[in-house]
Amino acid sequence: MRDIQQVLERWGCWANNFTGVDWSPVAAGFSCLPRVVVHSQRGMSCSDADGLIIDMCVARLRVIACADELDCIERYYMYGWSKRSIARHLGCHEREVRRMMQVAESFIAGCLEMLDIELDMDHEVNTEKSCAARKNCVNM
Repeated sequence: MRDIQQVLERWGCWANNFTGVDWSPVAAGFSCLPRVVVHSQRGMSCSDADGLIIDMCVARLRVIACADELDCIERYYMYGWSKRSIARHLGCHEREVRRMMQVAESFIAGCLEMLDIELDMDHEVNTEKSCAARKNCVNM
């Protein structure tokens, strides 16, 4: 089973600013300016294939009329807002933001499970340990 929060952290990094290109986003004629390469300061990104799959699942939140949950997920994972900042922005209690995030994370995890697709990052974000690693493993 994959840790959906780790999956969404990587997706957020990918969705926010990781393009994998090193040209400057300025108009022609300004090429004499130094090139700026934007790298994420928040951690690892996911592959483009994984990013597109996760992005599709996240976008389903808008289709099922969960725009507030989508807003919370985007602000937290893509833009790095704290849950308290999101609550202040939405004018609600932090507990409500945590509930909305839990609903959204569970929905996205369910979408990924329903698709039954192996992500490139699965070997890094799985939380389930093998039987040999468990302390209480009983042979039958």
